[in-house]
Amino acid sequence: MAEITAGLVKQLRDKTGAGMMDCKKALTETAGEVEEAVIWLRKKGLAAAAKKAGRVAAEGLVAMRVEGNAGALVEVNAETDFVARNEAFQGFAAEAAGIALTTGGEVEALKAAEYPGAGHSVEDELTALIARIGENMVLRRSTGLSVGTGVVCGYMHNQTVPGLGKIGVLVGLESSLPGDALNEIGKQLAMHVAAAAPQALRVEDVDPSAVDNERAILADQARASGKPEEIIDKMVEGRLRKYYEEVVLLEQVWVLDGKTKVSKAVEDVAKAAGGTAAVTGFRRFALGEGIEREESDFAAEVAAQLDN
Repeated sequence: MAEITAGLVKQLRDKTGAGMMDCKKALTETAGEVEEAVIWLRKKGLAAAAKKAGRVAAEGLVAMRVEGNAGALVEVNAETDFVARNEAFQGFAAEAAGIALTTGGEVEALKAAEYPGAGHSVEDELTALIARIGENMVLRRSTGLSVGTGVVCGYMHNQTVPGLGKIGVLVGLESSLPGDALNEIGKQLAMHVAAAAPQALRVEDVDPSAVDNERAILADQARASGKPEEIIDKMVEGRLRKYYEEVVLLEQVWVLDGKTKVSKAVEDVAKAAGGTAAVTGFRRFALGEGIEREESDFAAEVAAQLDN
């Protein structure tokens, strides 16, 4: 029997899109003959995933898992919202979020991690799920958040089932306050992040290139008014403060009262609970953000079906 090398497995995987362990098994069953292995995989329904890999997957679910002082978010995409209601898909997304707690939020580490009870990786489990359900799916991204002393709080907007929905948020709070008090502050803050979509925690965390770009735009707008340069500089700095109030979490106006800065609101709530609390970070995933969706041509789709 031919030796089943890593190169042979890779060749079959590139050809079919099937999972690594499935490819190895197919080659073992067919004595290392690649073409026969392709047929073996097709018969098992495992090679079908490759045909779907090019289709845009912009629907799906954001999954969240929080345990004590750590939390994780995962986005798993599918082609249609219908699949997001599939119990097998939901189960995979929820399991992936749990595994992400142990992989530090790195998506490649998550893909390579062992899927519980399956004997293969998370990525291979997703490939098998694609073959079963019949849509392209993508484990698009993952992130994690943890604190030393304190809690990580989560909020899921448009929740389908607990821990699964359309917008997931994690917020980290460092504090020695009791858990109940911290969780209340954290939940309110996570809801604020879901609604206000900040880009950074503090002013100094804002991407310098984004600040430079905003400064240049504001300067051009000010010059168009005909003001002298020394006035323009002051105008730009004033407008930059407004920009920070829009994109920086601790500078934003607290959505719950519409007037207090987030930093002051957290300070006040913590003080009322008998201590202090510091926001150390946040994570926010909105389903499908940044994915370029294909424009559907229904007539063309029907014509394509008739040609097949």
